[in-house]
Amino acid sequence: MDFTVDHGSFFVILGPSGCGKTTTLSMMAGLELPTSGRILLDGEDVTALPASARDIAFVFQLFALYPHMNVRQNIGFPLRCQNYPRAEIRQSVEETARLLRMIISWSAGSAASPVAIGSASPWARAIVRRPKAFLMDEPLGTLDSEFRRLMCGELRELHDRIDATTVYITHDQLEAMAMADRIAIMNQGRVEQIGTPQEIYDLPKTMFVADFIGAPPMSFLGVHTIAASAAIALSGRRRTGRHAGGVRERAEGKFALGVRPENVSFADASRLRGSVIGAEYLGTTQIVTVITANGR
Repeated sequence: MDFTVDHGSFFVILGPSGCGKTTTLSMMAGLELPTSGRILLDGEDVTALPASARDIAFVFQLFALYPHMNVRQNIGFPLRCQNYPRAEIRQSVEETARLLRMIISWSAGSAASPVAIGSASPWARAIVRRPKAFLMDEPLGTLDSEFRRLMCGELRELHDRIDATTVYITHDQLEAMAMADRIAIMNQGRVEQIGTPQEIYDLPKTMFVADFIGAPPMSFLGVHTIAASAAIALSGRRRTGRHAGGVRERAEGKFALGVRPENVSFADASRLRGSVIGAEYLGTTQIVTVITANGR
């Protein structure tokens, strides 16, 4: 893999479980060392530096709050480790809490919402020392779907508010599409494609990307192209007219024609026939599964 995360961008690494997302993030953070290659942070080669020597904040999937500390102590812990003056720690914690719209009582015995503490404290602990980059390893993975959707918007708004540079990994395409400036799609340790959410969705470079992005995913039909007439043969019948991008440039042969489900419609006059084998009613949409001679 070879890519650059621009300053101030929200860069998402997306892929199925086991594809190498966390390993990649761990190498950026200095928790793992790469066998070859280089990692640059703001132009400085940090490949061999330990995690403590890199100006990076890491938010883990499991927040790992320190249970013997209150919220204020959890947030200020990174600054205590770096021997910041007490007054400066207090000021930084208060500024960070305001950014996250947290209310922290400095008096003993004060009560706070467990949800607020559990969801906001890890972000605050990462933000408090204003690192050069934030690395996030599926931090919303343990939340229920409704709270996750809410946090997606909150997290992206926070990123913009503090002008952060963020690398975020997830296996959830909806999270990636909702938050990312650019997405890197990974599969089996390799980057298949890097682009904006719209580029990834509209112009996938591989069948894996086309199949992985979209709910439901892209449909593939077996086709036979004929270079001389730029025609597509479906079900043994030659068809001409509008084609997907790149079809006209292909040599004669068998290919897969990828079509997004929302671009398919039923027509009584169509010569491509099929049988409906399932329908899922989802309120705003209905997903219909059709079997044809060329595929599902």
